[in-house]
Amino acid sequence: MKKRSTLPALLASAALAASLTGCGPLGDDAAAKGDGRTFTVAAAGDILLHPQLIDQGHKDALKTGKGVDGLDFGPLMAGVKPVISKADLAICHLEPVIGEPKGPFESYPNFVVPPQIATTIKDLGYDTCSTASNHSLDHGYEGVKNTLDTLDAAGVKHTGSFRTEQDSLTPLIMDVKGVKVAQISFAYGFNDHEIPKGKPWVVNLTDLGRIKAAEARARKAGAEVVILSIHWGRENQPNPTTPQLTFARDIARKTGINLVVGHHAHVVQPMEKVDGTWIAYGLGNQVARHDTPTGLTEEGVIGWFTFTERGGKWEVTPRFEPTVVEIPPDPEATDNGAPVAVGDDDVKDYRLLDVARALRSGDLPDQERARLRLAFERTEGTMLNRGAGKDGLKPLTPLP
Repeated sequence: MKKRSTLPALLASAALAASLTGCGPLGDDAAAKGDGRTFTVAAAGDILLHPQLIDQGHKDALKTGKGVDGLDFGPLMAGVKPVISKADLAICHLEPVIGEPKGPFESYPNFVVPPQIATTIKDLGYDTCSTASNHSLDHGYEGVKNTLDTLDAAGVKHTGSFRTEQDSLTPLIMDVKGVKVAQISFAYGFNDHEIPKGKPWVVNLTDLGRIKAAEARARKAGAEVVILSIHWGRENQPNPTTPQLTFARDIARKTGINLVVGHHAHVVQPMEKVDGTWIAYGLGNQVARHDTPTGLTEEGVIGWFTFTERGGKWEVTPRFEPTVVEIPPDPEATDNGAPVAVGDDDVKDYRLLDVARALRSGDLPDQERARLRLAFERTEGTMLNRGAGKDGLKPLTPLP
């Protein structure tokens, strides 16, 4: 276990080698074939900071000395940086409301998390975040405003919730290798919170007509590609619900959206190609620590999508990279009243890992290696369980 701290460096070296050679899972094979303009998109699951992860940020800040107001989330999330930072466009999903640097912070049911997470999101390589979720209105309009102000200060773009009506009508369009790419973001609802009076535009509520209108505004503003981030489905269910499946088909058949990226279930859900449009039903959690970890809630996936222009149309080639949050033993756990013994090989800190790359590091205890292999195989099975393999879905980095 003493070599664990070398993992980020090993991962960064592997990613750098791939970028220099232009081959391997992150290589730009489409450009080499002269198929026209091409770019890559990485999209990952929910970022949701529970109290244990905030405590980890305090612990890491003491070690690194790099924290702001005693918090550093860099070590927690560093394991995915080699993939996220390599994409031409990287999209995160920020589920909770952001508060003040020194708190107070809150967990479920009304989240408010440290603003220091925004600089970590930027440092990982994320360009933009979807902010429409069922927790968008946990602290009303002021919570929305503070969240967006914080992302702006960190240099992270955002869409889905808004400070003004004009903002809500202004498409988020980014130049990605010369291609104008728009992101739109919608959520199914906001728990028991009402939309603030006089501010019906503060956050996007899912509706096919509204989605079509948002796409139309983006296209009118020059968008060549439109990506939809959508908060939907049923929590803790690896299979998409019937309403998800039905709505995915409506989106594929009644809009021109090029890619759908789903969130909210807190567990990985499949990908599926519907009438030519790739739907990622749910990317699980990127980072979270639920009160009762199930194994599934610690697993997530980075969707990796290569867009290639052919004959004036955009083709999407999908890949997936499994991730997992390592959880230390609970110090209060007991076995028939006796404290549970902690072994030398047990995880000491919360850490987000790129599963395939961690397995390739070669310095893992047997128990951890077996657990990571299980996470990879379980995620792969879920990804492919609606027949996406026949349409070309594969792991980004194969299982060693």
